Amino acid sequence: MNTALLDILSRVDTPTVCNAIEVVQGKRGFDNFTRGTMICTQPGRAVVGYAATAQIAALAPPTEAPEVIRARRMAYYKAMHDAPKPAIAVIEDLDYPNCIGAYWGEINTTIHKGFGLSGALTNGVVRDLGDLPAGFPVIAGSIGPSHGFVHVRSIAQPVRIMGLLVHQGDLIHADQHGAVVIPRDAVNNLPIAIGKLQMTERLVLDAAQRPNFDFLAFEVAWAAFEKART
Repeated sequence: MNTALLDILSRVDTPTVCNAIEVVQGKRGFDNFTRGTMICTQPGRAVVGYAATAQIAALAPPTEAPEVIRARRMAYYKAMHDAPKPAIAVIEDLDYPNCIGAYWGEINTTIHKGFGLSGALTNGVVRDLGDLPAGFPVIAGSIGPSHGFVHVRSIAQPVRIMGLLVHQGDLIHADQHGAVVIPRDAVNNLPIAIGKLQMTERLVLDAAQRPNFDFLAFEVAWAAFEKART
């Protein structure tokens, strides 16, 4: 991803990206986004990057030998360290919707930030809200106090986060609204689409913010808005 595109995507919210994808595709119906309300540890800060995926579980102790669990854990951290940047850790908690193990706390977020990742997306649990490092948003399914028996179950496999299917290397945009997977064939046209979207929205927003805005002014603005969208 070039620096200019990364800068544009990091300055807009996820709903804007979702709408811009529809502008690129020329139709409504884009549905590769999360469902439900998520927790964002740094609201207002979008996180953009390529997915580095893994699966965890925490409700019950692992049944594999300790040396197997440790080897997989270290392989996980190596994969995160080596992930092409910008990268987002996209971690599916297999206990969902009964997640109890906070994989994301002060230590793990600091490690991942130190590895150069931009943030994390998970259907699982986050904790240590007052101690998480700045500049590393975690978009999570819930908040909780314990790490349970958290352990890594798989690395670099497809994962599902709040209804969103994510493959290793997918381009993700996420913030306090949730996350989307940006289609590969839409990426290059997103800057123009975002610009067009923002311009057309101003037709209504500017009119609605003027003194003496009334229904007649709304009708005029809305007609211009609809014309610009076609």
